[in-house]
Amino acid sequence: MMNLSHNIPVDVIDAPMRRTFTVSNATIRTLSKFGAQVPVFIGNYFKSWEPYRPYWNYEDGIVWKGALDLYQTTKDEAFLDYILKEMETRVLPDGSMPTFLPTEYNIDHINGGKILFPLYEITGEDRFRKAMDIQFAQLKDHPRTKSGNYWHKQIYPHQVWLDGMFMAQPFQVAYARITGNDALFADSVQQFSTVDRLLKKDNGLYFHGWDESRQERWSNPDTGLSPNVWGRAMGWWIGALVESYEHSTGLDEAGRAELARITRDTLNALLKFRSDNGLWYQVVDQGDRDGNYEEASASLMISYGLMKAARLGIAGEAERKAGRDSLQAAIDRFLTPTALNGICGVAGLGNVPYRDGTFAYYMSEKITPNDPKGVGALMWSLSEGLNEGKA
Repeated sequence: MMNLSHNIPVDVIDAPMRRTFTVSNATIRTLSKFGAQVPVFIGNYFKSWEPYRPYWNYEDGIVWKGALDLYQTTKDEAFLDYILKEMETRVLPDGSMPTFLPTEYNIDHINGGKILFPLYEITGEDRFRKAMDIQFAQLKDHPRTKSGNYWHKQIYPHQVWLDGMFMAQPFQVAYARITGNDALFADSVQQFSTVDRLLKKDNGLYFHGWDESRQERWSNPDTGLSPNVWGRAMGWWIGALVESYEHSTGLDEAGRAELARITRDTLNALLKFRSDNGLWYQVVDQGDRDGNYEEASASLMISYGLMKAARLGIAGEAERKAGRDSLQAAIDRFLTPTALNGICGVAGLGNVPYRDGTFAYYMSEKITPNDPKGVGALMWSLSEGLNEGKA
């Protein structure tokens, strides 16, 4: 049986060094604009980081994307070298992916494939182009709801979660673009539109999940919806939208306009629930309830979405500034040289022990310093902060 254990160091400075990782003085100066603790934390996180799972998985993909985003903004070879070292055993010279498990039909497994596109562009290595086809092969056969959306996982039949939109759709849109497959882009737009129609709450936010079959105990018997708006699920959703829009350049303009509309509507709704500190709550629209708290990964993902949407021209200066301010608020609140705090380690729906999607459930999940879902989001948001003024 595979070893599924993982170790997230509470203190990245005192954690065992697993690799050499040294950023340039120019990168230190650049990242220090957000706080002196930022380059210290980033450098030590990569020195102590170890893969989250032994197989191709979404958590590692989040960190890989963060490193690649920082490479693309700083041009610091340390970030690119780190990713290429990881890919030595993940994407072999013939393009095969020995740790990718497609027949699990787990939508999370698609997330790591996002880095294949920029790696192919940067290196020109054909193995990354071949790996895209291998990654996409899962989506060819991935089960769908009757409404046309990918199941979240084979173990969660008939269910659509906001998380899964982030895991699969940006990859699918990027693949549609590189293959010139307009129908594939239309399929992604349709999946976004279906979520927009079925999972949206009256206040413009979105419920965490939907069960088309109404069989799960967490699902409303009339609507199939889960009970609450989870913060990181909203982060996944806005990340899925802005990344898909970014990758859709040159594809159908009507489809792009639909993605832009949904993005703007989502950002407008999110800004109404931003806390006085410029952050977002674990249960987004219940900030005044006892026990609720401002959560780091959601706040960083949403700040990323605000800044990226502004850079792509589908949001304005007010959204850009809000995103930049929220990034800084999250850094000031949660980041030390040793840890990114305030991260909900994991949250989901169903399974064992049963996760019922109630407010009490989301409050019960453990806060895990330095969890990759938060650290990756920090790097994405930092990269967008560094991209200010770039079209």
